[in-house]
Amino acid sequence: MSLRLAGVSVTYPGSTEAAVHDVDLCFEAGTHTALLGPNGAGKSTILRALGGLLPCTRGGASLDGRDTRKWPRREFARRVAFVSSAEESAFPVRVRDYVALGRNPYAHGWRSETAIDGEIVQSALARADLEGFEARYVGSLSAGEVQRARIARALAQAPDIMLLDEPTAHLDLGHEFAAFAMLAELVAELSLTVISVTHNINMASRFCGRAVLLAGGRLVADGVPAEVLTPHHLARAFAWPVETIAAPGLGIVAVPVTPGCEP
Repeated sequence: MSLRLAGVSVTYPGSTEAAVHDVDLCFEAGTHTALLGPNGAGKSTILRALGGLLPCTRGGASLDGRDTRKWPRREFARRVAFVSSAEESAFPVRVRDYVALGRNPYAHGWRSETAIDGEIVQSALARADLEGFEARYVGSLSAGEVQRARIARALAQAPDIMLLDEPTAHLDLGHEFAAFAMLAELVAELSLTVISVTHNINMASRFCGRAVLLAGGRLVADGVPAEVLTPHHLARAFAWPVETIAAPGLGIVAVPVTPGCEP
């Protein structure tokens, strides 16, 4: 299972400046990669290109050597799940039914939910700490609870790859840790490939085996977090002096310092 960007550039309609410039990245099974960088760095654009949701101006995205936009969508959805940080439900729906939407790629016609579907949905609810929420309407949930429901729906797809755009947005500290720990377990247990856009450098360094740092649509650094999340690379990406603190067992903490002070 290999997901790849080869020489990808993306320019949005109406823009004269590319959002992503000539990016090459490959993601292998059993890895969790964090896409990091300032606002407008191209993180979400890369994620959407990987998911076949955006055409590439140059280059292309492929899954197992096949253009992601040319996969039959049902087949692609069985292998790749996408979680957005901003999505509104078009109609009132209960949490369990919302999570069960993740089983749609496996449905045929008017087939009713199978026992296996039910077990997968219940497992997804449990992993996302949503047991007891099944009968609640999604519209009645807090922003953090809605984000957990989105993650649960993606888990219900039983994918090989999860593309997560700020998966812990709106989550409190405890649930943020739980979400990253859950993803680490899935990567280890199921050899799942996870690619997460996140602004939390500490969580990325603690739970992700790889960090891709971007700025202005270009790669700044790519590798293990300890080599990528350095004062030099972070200052280049964020255009601000940064000190880093390596806390054993906790990850790397980035601390902005006064402009003009050397990190």
